[in-house]
Amino acid sequence: MFHRLGHVVVRRAWWVIGAWLIAAVAIIATAPPLKANTDEAAFLPKHYESIQAMDLQQKAFPSNLSPSALLLFERNDGGQLDQNDAAAMNKVTQGLADKKIPLVEQVLPVSEKMGSYSKDHKYAMALVSIDKSKMQSDEFTDAAKKLRDEGKALASGTNLKYQVGGPAATSLDQKDSSKTAGMLIGLGTVVIILLTLGIIFRSPIIALLPVLSVVIYSMVATGLISDASKVFGLKADSSMEQILTVVLYGVGTDYFLFLMFRYRERLRAGDNRKEAVANAVGRVGEAITSAAGAVVVAFAVLVLSSLGMFKALGPSLAIAVAVTAIASVTLVPAILCLIPEKVLFWPSKAWQREPSNARFAAIGRGVGRRPVVAALLSGLVMVGLAVAALGYKGTFDMAGSSMPKGKESMVVQDTMVKAYSAGAADPAHVYVTSEDGNKINLAGLQGYVNDLGKIDGVSSVALPHPEQGVSKDGLTADITVVLKDEAASNKAIDTIGEVRKVAHAEAPAGTKALVAGTTSVYKDINTAMAHDYSLVFPIAAVLIMIILGLLLRSVVAPWYLMASVGLGFGATLGATTLVFQNIKGEAGLMFMLPILIYLFVVALGTDYNILMIARLREEAREGRDPREAASQAIRHGGPTVAAAGFILAATFGTMLLAGNTMMSEMGFSIAIGILIAAFVMSMFFTPALTALLGHRAWWPGHGDSRGPGEGPAPLADAHGVPEPAGRR
Repeated sequence: MFHRLGHVVVRRAWWVIGAWLIAAVAIIATAPPLKANTDEAAFLPKHYESIQAMDLQQKAFPSNLSPSALLLFERNDGGQLDQNDAAAMNKVTQGLADKKIPLVEQVLPVSEKMGSYSKDHKYAMALVSIDKSKMQSDEFTDAAKKLRDEGKALASGTNLKYQVGGPAATSLDQKDSSKTAGMLIGLGTVVIILLTLGIIFRSPIIALLPVLSVVIYSMVATGLISDASKVFGLKADSSMEQILTVVLYGVGTDYFLFLMFRYRERLRAGDNRKEAVANAVGRVGEAITSAAGAVVVAFAVLVLSSLGMFKALGPSLAIAVAVTAIASVTLVPAILCLIPEKVLFWPSKAWQREPSNARFAAIGRGVGRRPVVAALLSGLVMVGLAVAALGYKGTFDMAGSSMPKGKESMVVQDTMVKAYSAGAADPAHVYVTSEDGNKINLAGLQGYVNDLGKIDGVSSVALPHPEQGVSKDGLTADITVVLKDEAASNKAIDTIGEVRKVAHAEAPAGTKALVAGTTSVYKDINTAMAHDYSLVFPIAAVLIMIILGLLLRSVVAPWYLMASVGLGFGATLGATTLVFQNIKGEAGLMFMLPILIYLFVVALGTDYNILMIARLREEAREGRDPREAASQAIRHGGPTVAAAGFILAATFGTMLLAGNTMMSEMGFSIAIGILIAAFVMSMFFTPALTALLGHRAWWPGHGDSRGPGEGPAPLADAHGVPEPAGRR
């Protein structure tokens, strides 16, 4: 099939290229823009308590101020705020109200009665309400920017330092940070690809080819993702574009290398240019599509996730990889066959012959002679790192970890935690609502409030104010619960679980209680993640094993291949835990790191296993015994795996340039995971185990032997490279 595809592409090269260009222009011209979503609550299904409580709050207290921005005041000299400062602060807040900034609904002044001042009287805050129905629009963040700019202008000439924090300011800073991160990641990725390919092939044209190819099919992928997001209502995460950039360039370069190394090998074996391209597609086309199929399945299964961010991310990445795979066996070969080999490889002449002292040949001989030693040592490396994963701790402080600490919203957040109680900046709310139609009796809630206040981890609980804490119809009461710990901390999440238990169990007769607030949202995200781990991982593993079984025609091989990938997953999480928690001293790693490692290390790491095991099977079918087949597979497949693994790891490593903890953790973990997958798992562990198992690895079929009617094994050239085997 892939030999036929290769010959069709070679004969119709210009048609293939033209079709891709037309598709790129048409799709990108008609696709809607890809918008990011920064609201954690929007990622949860409606049946979770935090979302139900939020809906109740909007119905019962539609006019209640729900601050989207916090205006923080302090003196420039660090002293206590006095009456003159109070007048200046009111001038600023009144001035902002008079500006009639679009989407700004209300600016509350600083007030002692409202608890605006910190205990030491060195800080004061004012609350601003912004239309939350526009949270995903540019106007929402524009409002935050105008609050900053206009407020600082109004505070100019006073003794006050003025800063803006809160959700709107955080969204603004994340937007700015994402733009910078995206530029750095994109630039870093391209530079790494150009330099690495230039060093490997010593050719500027080969270095440029994958970059130019990705530009074409990335437009197709991005356009299709935008269409899918609009049609299916998928909610993109703020880091989507950076991840897409890395995946498209990284995976695209991987598959380019799979094809390019085999193309060069066929040229060395004596094929002419077009026959070499067709044979290269025929030899690696199945490996590329099988590898891409495993990745697409792993990504697409995330549509079963409870969280909107993964429902969007998984299918989006699946589309990107599918487009990349199709381009790798159509567009890229079409371009290659049009460029004369002397021009393509210029100025190098090394492409004409294989080096006699190739280091991968030596590695292959070592693994072939001592597969037990290779399997044990590589396995021990992965097991040793996997043990460190037992110390992994997740954190939900996504805002704090997704931006540099110097951003204004982060400075305000840290100041609020220190100046006020840690939970005061973002309290929880218990909504007690009538189920029998009787109005809420505030006096009867006193014992209920006392019970909530006795919970360990709760700082304070107060009866709702008759005018502000009870709905107009008298059927719902809003009890504010201030926690001792910061809203995103694990301690606060544990506390909110206890608050829920007491709130539900002790609710007055005829009422029910719902707990709302940021901490409640994180509690539900935690529950959703546990659900996803128990559902998504097993289903993806089974589907990937089916793909491996179909590719290899074996029941045995998929089991130890997936076991090796599981070890790689544990080793990756362990290595990241060691670096960030044990060495760097972080309190925890971002809560979604295990799923991200699954996405990229398990899915993409399987690529290298597939490439190596497919090459090993090919060598076995040429009549070589299992150990010699493993040796030759490493000799010829090793350079491809090493180059692809290094480039993909380096492209994800560019996330370290983003300057924030979340992207650094993501970039490091995926980069180290891919290095483990390429240089430990695929280079040593998998071929060594296959050599040890021998023919049993292919049971119940005969994947390592030539089938009836396929003719004799092709003769090898002087370098041990099989001659063209025909269209089999």
